[in-house]
Amino acid sequence: MPRLADLRFRAATTFQRRVGNPILRRLPLQTVLETTGRVSGLPRRTPVGGRRVGDSFWLVSEFGERSQYVRNIKADPRVRVRIRGRWHTGTAQLLPDDDPVARLRRLPRFNSVGVRVFGTDLLTVRVDLDG
Repeated sequence: MPRLADLRFRAATTFQRRVGNPILRRLPLQTVLETTGRVSGLPRRTPVGGRRVGDSFWLVSEFGERSQYVRNIKADPRVRVRIRGRWHTGTAQLLPDDDPVARLRRLPRFNSVGVRVFGTDLLTVRVDLDG
């Protein structure tokens, strides 16, 4: 990974772990993705930006397969998504063949600002929500 991209990754993940995630995931209307920790087996909650379209929820990971929640999805694709304060269960799909830049254009600008600012290795994620 190029040096600038690595610095952006480290800065963003440090900020997210220490400031952004602890605050944002507590906001009742913030969209949150809950995965199962691949090592601990504990629930891991990450604030995300995205959009529900029908029975699917779409988001773009700013660091692709380096994102911890993407690594957790690879180990166990069963997830929960809190959308507008309500939890939904589903199965996450990683879509490396999807165009994440085009996908971002269809997602809410404000919710996906972190991806647009810090993103270095974008990856589309679709969560197929259970009935």
